[in-house]
Formats: sequence, structure tokens, C-alpha cells
Amino acid sequence: MDIPYPCRPIPSRVITESGVDHVRLAYDYLDAGDADGYGSLLDTDALGTELGWPRPPGIRHLISRIVADGDCVVVMGRLAPQHREFVDVFTLSAEGMLRSCRRYYADGQA
Repeated sequence: MDIPYPCRPIPSRVITESGVDHVRLAYDYLDAGDADGYGSLLDTDALGTELGWPRPPGIRHLISRIVADGDCVVVMGRLAPQHREFVDVFTLSAEGMLRSCRRYYADGQA
């Protein structure tokens, strides 16, 4: 049986925890409009992110839960002031940097 994705080494718990810190910082930088700060958290081989720029002004991320395991961080929350629920799924690099992100909305719309 062929595996569709190449196997990557699973980062240590310390790297995963560092990645969670980077995810939290990413939302702080996004909400503050700090493109340089946000960019500093991305891996050099980042695959693009749905959290990229430009962002509409005034949007705040209200995080309700973060779950992390290995190279994956899942964030649940809502956007304010729209009160739109979202789930972001991050993939971390071996160093704990943000490699990719995919956003899903509760209403199924992009």
C-alpha cells in the first residue's frame, strides 16, 4: 500500500509546545496588524497560509481551545465582531515554526 504523504519525523514534545506558542503569537500578530511579526513565525518552506495578508481591519481571534500532537496544532475559536466560528489546523516544521494552515468555518463557507 502506497502512503500518499512522505513520512516526516514527529517533533519532540518541547518542539510541539514551542509550536503552540508560535500559533498563539500568530493570532496576536494578526490581530495587531504586525505583518513582520507574523512572518517571523513562518517556516522558510511555508506552504502558504489561509491566515495570510491582507486581513480586514478590526478582526479579533477569540480562541476557545487549542489541541496539539506531534506536528499538528488545532485551534478552535470565533472571529469578532462577526461571531463566526472557525477551526484552524496548523502543521509545524521540525523546529516548531508554522509550515501550513488550513481554516474551516462552522457554516461551511470560506
